This record gives sequence, structure tokens and C-alpha cells, in this order.
Amino acid sequence: MFVVGACVALSKPLAAVFPVFLLGWLRFGIGGVSMLHWLRRPAAEPAPTPRVRLLVFLEAFIGSFLFTVFMVLGVSYSGAVAAGVVMSAIPAAIAVLSRLLLREAIRPRVLAAIACAVSGIALLALRRPDSGGGPAQGGEGERWLGYALLFGAVLCEACYAVIGKRLTAVLSSRRISALMNLWGFALMLPAGAWAAWTFDFGAVSWTVWGLLLFYGLASSWTVWLWMTGLRRVQASRAGVFTVMLPVGSACVGVWMLDEPFGGPQALAFGLALAGLLLAAWPARPGRAGARGRR
Repeated sequence: MFVVGACVALSKPLAAVFPVFLLGWLRFGIGGVSMLHWLRRPAAEPAPTPRVRLLVFLEAFIGSFLFTVFMVLGVSYSGAVAAGVVMSAIPAAIAVLSRLLLREAIRPRVLAAIACAVSGIALLALRRPDSGGGPAQGGEGERWLGYALLFGAVLCEACYAVIGKRLTAVLSSRRISALMNLWGFALMLPAGAWAAWTFDFGAVSWTVWGLLLFYGLASSWTVWLWMTGLRRVQASRAGVFTVMLPVGSACVGVWMLDEPFGGPQALAFGLALAGLLLAAWPARPGRAGARGRR
């Protein structure tokens, strides 16, 4: 999640050069080429059922394609600050969906971690200077449409975690990552190819191409990292780690994009990291045994 956040920040200079759908198409293409050798099904892995194939498609369609569309449109209608506030609800949304769909218990400590995570990132979003300007110049209806789209992005990210948890039970993390990139490339193909038709690739500097290569590889391989982690961690607990997404984005913004960092930002980071520790700290063996005897 930290690397994903860093990629979000690095996408800002890339989006100033490439159209959004062309950037997404190139990103999935670069990541897909690096994972072609993972597409082959291992001998020990059973053939995917139609249900598993559907889940793979939904994971790519909801978690990659729709999330990007909702986020970009939501920010354009409501503004960057509103986006940060709404997206801080991702850990809570993952915990609720995990409870409803996976029947995972939500421990009190995870609930406290979710509260810390949401509070910290909401504080960061509310107090930091908005680099993208205020809310979009539009009517009240457009702003509320932006909020609805951002909430749709939150649900997309929550579905991404929950569906991924189900997939890791039947497919290897490598296969999921490779298939996700393949589907992402296919879904971005129509709009990406249309944008590429009129784009002047010769005007792109070698520095930007290098940044694009890193962006494509890093953002794709984080799927493998996330799926590998989901094999060992409950989805509701893993959801708390999504606080590292805005943390990673802010760190890159401060170190590389010269964005300010002050007291409110430090407090927000402290709350977010406290939530991370609450979620990840192992339970005492004696206490876990007592819960088992009950």
C-alpha cells in the first residue's frame, strides 16, 4: 500500500504528459509484459472454474478499471480535499464487507485500528494545503455527484480486497497478478488505443519514459505483494493497511514534489501508524487460548 501511494504521487507528472486512459493502458502493458511467465497455470493448481474466472474478471474490472474512473471523475467534481476525506473510509468499508461476505469477525482492537486510521487520514486531508485547488467550480449537484463517485471508488477498493481474499484460496498470487494485468490491459485497450492514435510519442523525454517504466512495474507488482499478504491475513485486518496508501503518497509529495509538512500532517501520520500497530500487533498466546476455550 505504501508503494501504491508512492505511485499515485508519481502519476501526477505522468498525467501531465499522457492522457489518463493512455497512461493506464501503458501501465498495464508494462506490468503485463513483466508477468507473462506467470500466466501459465502450475501443475498443482486445479483448472479454474467458471466462478473463479468471473471473480478474476470482477477483480480487474472493479478494482482496477472502475476504481480509476470513479476516482478521476470524483476529484474533478468535488476537489482533492473531499477525495482524501472520503477515501479515508476504505478500511471501514473493507471491514464491513468482510463481515458481510466472508463472515470474518471484527475484533475490538481492529475496530480501534480502523478508527485511528480513518481519523488520521481524514485529519491529513482536511488540514493539508490542497495542491489541486478547491472543489470544482460547479453547482451543489455536481459536488454531491463527486462525493457519490468517490464513495463508489471506496466500495471498489473494498471489493478489491474481499474478492482478492476469495481468489487467494484457489489461485496463486502470481497467477492472480498476471491475470489482473492482462484484464486491465484489455479493458483499457479501446480508450487507450484511441488516445494513442493522436498522441505525439516523440515529444516525450527519456526521463518521463523512465518514470513511466518504474510506474508500470511498481504499480503492477504491488498487486502480487497485496495478494501474497491476503493469503495470510484476514481481509478486515488487511484493510487497515490501506492507510499506508495516502501515507506513501504524502511522503513522496514531501520529498520529491516539495509539498509542505507540518504539525497537522505529523499528527495524522501518528494516528495512522497507531492504527497500523493495533491491527498488526500479535495477540498474547494466553489470551488467544482463552478465547479458543470459550
